[in-house]
Amino acid sequence: MIAVVTGATRGGGRGIAIELGAIGATVYVTGRSSGSHRSPMDRPETIEETAAMVDAAGGKGIPVQVDHSDPEQVQALADRLDTLDLLVNGVWGGDPLTDWSHPLWEQDLQTGLQLLRNAVETHIVTSHALIPKLIANRKGLVVEVTDGNTARYRGSFFYDLAKHSVIRLAQAQAHELRPHNVAAVALTPGFLRSEAVLEHFKTTEHDWRSTTDPHFAHSESPAYLGRAVAALAQDPEIARHSGRALDSASLAREYGFTDTDGTQPDFPAYWAAELEPEYGPLGAPL
Repeated sequence: MIAVVTGATRGGGRGIAIELGAIGATVYVTGRSSGSHRSPMDRPETIEETAAMVDAAGGKGIPVQVDHSDPEQVQALADRLDTLDLLVNGVWGGDPLTDWSHPLWEQDLQTGLQLLRNAVETHIVTSHALIPKLIANRKGLVVEVTDGNTARYRGSFFYDLAKHSVIRLAQAQAHELRPHNVAAVALTPGFLRSEAVLEHFKTTEHDWRSTTDPHFAHSESPAYLGRAVAALAQDPEIARHSGRALDSASLAREYGFTDTDGTQPDFPAYWAAELEPEYGPLGAPL
């Protein structure tokens, strides 16, 4: 299997790349942060580290520094590929741009528009360049990574618009790719323990259970999301999911995989049981 995982420097993208490595895939690990250059996120994780983790898991990791907002850089990535089985659009980079405190008319407009460019335009640029590789292969899968798979408002105008737009990208691609035997889905984790989230809670992946936050106790590792993608990529009947907005918990039940600790975290179920009275229902899946 040949896969491209964009935004694979850290977080869910890194988890996806590693778990694809665990099933023997060759994974092109892309992102802006390399050993010689930090992205505006200014975090220490690099694409080279992720590629080494793919190797250690049993696959082949190929780090490629790409700014997915630049069509020329993305086309150069496409030109390196002889074939492609799986495209994971995981670029985000919107956390420092999200304003959780103000309504649309009080937010900085240019910052909000930059969030949309980071989180939506990059996915479009990447699919435009790489989908022809999947079509030429006459099979394959596009995974659009998002946050949430229901109609619930996500608390900030531009954040909400970005995450819902990514779901719509998957639905539109599924419609247009159906004649070519290529599927497209949107996929969301639950409460993901990314590197930044672990730092926020002042813990690590090795001792996160010592944290007393009741919601964090129902979180999941990036590997859980990665195993969801690996299961989808190996499903010979993936067409039945095409166009759907999926989540890691429901896929764990369907395919039988677990998180790294052997559990099957289900944040939507926790929300329904504990958080719905305060925040309202998540809503029906889209």
